[in-house]
Amino acid sequence: MYIGIDIGGTNVKGVLIDEDRIVEKITRDTQRNDENWHDSIARVYEELNQLTEESIISVGLSAPGVANEDNRCIAFMPERFKGLEGFVWGDFLGTEVLVLNDAHAALWAEAKWGVGADAKNIVMLTLGTGIGGGLLLNGKLHQGFMKRAGHLGHVSINANDNVTSITGTPGSLEDAMGEISLPHRSQNRYQITQKLVEQYKKGDTWATYVWLNSIRILSVSIVSFCNAFSPDIVVLAGGITKAGEDLLNPLNQFLDIYEWRPGGKSTPIKIARYEDYAGAIGAALYARDHWDI
Repeated sequence: MYIGIDIGGTNVKGVLIDEDRIVEKITRDTQRNDENWHDSIARVYEELNQLTEESIISVGLSAPGVANEDNRCIAFMPERFKGLEGFVWGDFLGTEVLVLNDAHAALWAEAKWGVGADAKNIVMLTLGTGIGGGLLLNGKLHQGFMKRAGHLGHVSINANDNVTSITGTPGSLEDAMGEISLPHRSQNRYQITQKLVEQYKKGDTWATYVWLNSIRILSVSIVSFCNAFSPDIVVLAGGITKAGEDLLNPLNQFLDIYEWRPGGKSTPIKIARYEDYAGAIGAALYARDHWDI
């Protein structure tokens, strides 16, 4: 049996899995305003541990930020999550814990049990408040130097634009597509993507421009990633993908224009199978598969 825990700003999600399936899923409040918020993660761990009489072989933990060299803690997560940087979860929980960036964990869930299960090379983009991502190269999660690989939302699509990315990248993909920048992009007409898409579906001119322009930039970024990494599949995850065909239809039309397709072959674009529990599932599977890294 294996445990996976995903730490979010609002909720902690936990899963108990065996070799083939999800046995149990739970969600609890993160309670970040409490100075003892780490205890909420310990309670999720204990609750999952008590659901089985079998021994827990490994524990994986998914969290925002950049993991340290041996995947024992989040090394860098400035300003956004107080008390997370440098916190060694294995010492706190009294067991070995492998820690993974949340987008990397979501990618691993899709690579092992999700829509990318047959792929050796995957580009994944998480489209939400910000834009994250991950890379599976030759069947292995690519974390790279300092474990910061896969921050695909922080590539530049306009080097002459303002610097708004937390990484200091001017004109980033996150600024063009992430919900965090939507008020600025829409001149404060929309605060959340759901409302923007609702007005787009009604034919509102301004909503149509803002939405389709963001998707056009997303398509240009995707073809750039395809040119750089030549993935078998591009997987899209995150809250913005709930737009469904209102996202995929225009995206595929833009890809028809921009994608380089040697031999006439296009790169499949798929929506992730796992949504809210992707980080927890991926963390559990990664700890199971890679404990000796």
